[in-house]
Amino acid sequence: MTSTVLSPAPVRGLSSLGSPVAVLPDPVDHGAPLREARGGLRIVQVRDDLARVTRANGEVLGYVERHDDPQGDRFRAKRFIARQRRFVEIGDFWSRGDATDCFRFA
Repeated sequence: MTSTVLSPAPVRGLSSLGSPVAVLPDPVDHGAPLREARGGLRIVQVRDDLARVTRANGEVLGYVERHDDPQGDRFRAKRFIARQRRFVEIGDFWSRGDATDCFRFA
């Protein structure tokens, strides 16, 4: 689930949906979480099974949480409602990329 960034330049590619993906290296690597940019959003790995989704300006949109399913790993997207200080489940997805993409449309 995690990627290793070996070069100082962002690694670019395409998601399964064809949207651009860039993995951004940490300026100082001392165990800092992996950061990734996807479709104008930033994803920060908080722990092995949890990633925070933010806008480029730092606004927290929500989290993507990995959980076990009899058919394999599932990824649950949870939208943060700032005014109410609570989370709303958006849905479960078969890939973290799909779960992250839903924040662009929610």
